[in-house]
Amino acid sequence: MSAPNASERKACWSARDELWKCLDVHQDSTSACEKYQQEFEAKCPAQWVKYFIKRRDFLKYKEKIQNEGYEPAEGTSKL
Repeated sequence: MSAPNASERKACWSARDELWKCLDVHQDSTSACEKYQQEFEAKCPAQWVKYFIKRRDFLKYKEKIQNEGYEPAEGTSKL
């Protein structure tokens, strides 16, 4: 597999940004953003799709921890 050229990368990132905006507006409702999801998957290499999905999940988790704080599970030690 060859690396995407500059215009392909730009199209992929644009599709990703549109999907993320839609998911933000619709509180992560994948059914409401199905059109954007299909466009994202069509314009980006499969490995990039997996990476960007994991990246979004991580960023959402990080934001939640920063806003709500971290509480360790019962029975675990606090480091």
